[in-house]
Amino acid sequence: MNTRRFFGIAILSLVVMFSLDSCKSKEKVSTNSEVGTILEDLPCEDKGRSDKNFFRASAMATSSDLSLAEEKALLNAKQRLVTLINSNTKSVTDRYVNEREFGDAAEFEQKFENLTREVADETINNIVIACQKKSVLPNGKYRGFIAIEVSKEDILNGINDRLSNNQKLQVDYDKAKFEEIFNQEMQKMAEERGY
Repeated sequence: MNTRRFFGIAILSLVVMFSLDSCKSKEKVSTNSEVGTILEDLPCEDKGRSDKNFFRASAMATSSDLSLAEEKALLNAKQRLVTLINSNTKSVTDRYVNEREFGDAAEFEQKFENLTREVADETINNIVIACQKKSVLPNGKYRGFIAIEVSKEDILNGINDRLSNNQKLQVDYDKAKFEEIFNQEMQKMAEERGY
């Protein structure tokens, strides 16, 4: 009887050890006494890099509550994604305005930037989670990692839909020219990131 109990406890202990071991973070780390532990490879970081077809962002957050760590990581990634989209569409708008003749270019640019900002904020509802991982730190806190993405087509479609409701902007809008510049900026961003 004691032998069975001992083997049962031993097997249960092995199962728990292997389960905990598989949950450990697979981060590569190096230690420097001046800087501390440096993370060389973060989970989800590779899946959070934008290319010519997708805007992507990744983030990490730590909390004593697992769901809060995941929520904070998602919120941080969304903020980064909106910033990236706004930055890119600002560059596109600037080039678009400079390459076309407008009666009041400053007014058009301001209205168009506001429109693209609204589209970026709305598009966050269409994000896809490309990667999501979690780990437990030695101090018992949880760390959430996430990478999210939204397609450039969602952004372009959102801009086109918004413009169809704005007659004043629609008069000065050349969809083909805007998309051409948008695609060039996406290609440029991908090349800068090594894709």
